[in-house]
Amino acid sequence: MEHKPSLVGGACIIAGVCVGAGMLGLPSAGAGAWSLWSMLAVALTMVVMTISGWMLLESYKGYPLRVSFDTVTRDLLGEKVNALNNLSVYFVGGILLYAYITSAGLIIDGMTGMGSHWSSVLFTLVFSVLVWHSTRAVDRISVLLVILMGLSFVFGISGLSMNIRLDLLLDRVGSETHYAQYALVMLPVALTSFGYHHSVSSMRAYYGEERRASRAILGGTVIALTFYLIWLASVFGNLPRSEFGPVIAEGGNVDALLKTLGSVIESQAVANALNAFSMAAILSSFIGVGLGVFDYLADLFKFDNSRAGRAKSWGVTFLPPLVLSLLFPFGFLMAIGYAGAVATLWTCIIPPLLAWKVRKAARNGNQGEGFRAPGGILMIVLVILFGVLTAAFHLLNMAGLLPAYTG
Repeated sequence: MEHKPSLVGGACIIAGVCVGAGMLGLPSAGAGAWSLWSMLAVALTMVVMTISGWMLLESYKGYPLRVSFDTVTRDLLGEKVNALNNLSVYFVGGILLYAYITSAGLIIDGMTGMGSHWSSVLFTLVFSVLVWHSTRAVDRISVLLVILMGLSFVFGISGLSMNIRLDLLLDRVGSETHYAQYALVMLPVALTSFGYHHSVSSMRAYYGEERRASRAILGGTVIALTFYLIWLASVFGNLPRSEFGPVIAEGGNVDALLKTLGSVIESQAVANALNAFSMAAILSSFIGVGLGVFDYLADLFKFDNSRAGRAKSWGVTFLPPLVLSLLFPFGFLMAIGYAGAVATLWTCIIPPLLAWKVRKAARNGNQGEGFRAPGGILMIVLVILFGVLTAAFHLLNMAGLLPAYTG
């Protein structure tokens, strides 16, 4: 009897893709909206991103199991839309690498005092070599990082959760009464925190069918949501809302959040655990995103898999984000926000359009029955609308046209 892959395993893969450094931006991004509205924004994003992932999964039916996002988009929506989609995927990858390099440099500088620029260069050179070497090297270090993240998260969160103060969690110590208006600017960061769509085709190939893959996707996004809600409650229940002012002033940089959080944690061991978790989250996201961009650019520029070819792929993948990090260290949160705004194209706009094309073909008798994402044309419109509004909210926030919490 043939062994079927575990749904738990697939769910953990999706959760691992989601839960990375984006998580570290959620508390700063949600400081204005605070506990209730931040959690509602994250939960709403999880629902929309799960449905959009299912729509992408639906569009793959009828294609070979190893089909890619690129192939289906080109086939169903044309070369121009596919080129725009690919450009957005690369832009998001590059912006995320830039954010991770900048944040890692600041954290290493805080621990060693060697300077943020030198720290960024050291971090990039040491850990990007893993990507240059092989996917196997990335696989092995990723397992170690996931273990470190799990242990440090459990220890750090248990230390925080035992000291949650309801007056801080509910912001009874402050005078603010209008929280909902600040939730809009959080959506791009929340969207980045559920960016698993490039793994949908891998899940389909892993299970050999769409229905089990859809359950694994749901399981993964539920696990990620649970992590985020516990993390937000733990941070907001320990750190007064007014304390986020200096963190936001520094662009929401992770090192600023950790320093401020460390000042209210009595246990040095808990503070160290949170530092370890943050560094592991950034590093795991850095090598994961780096590998994806590396392979994408190697295919785009037709670089071969020789040492020289891989060196070229390494250069175009890691050097531009490193140079930008050294020239414009404008903040982790802003970079994550830009990534979220552009990622709306390939997470909330392209998947519904693909599903619509597949359903249109089915009505014309050109497509067989099979997995179908829930909802009809209304759901397709709502997912696209969510993506458009999320991108718009980010642009309006950048223009200073939305209420922004400054502490």
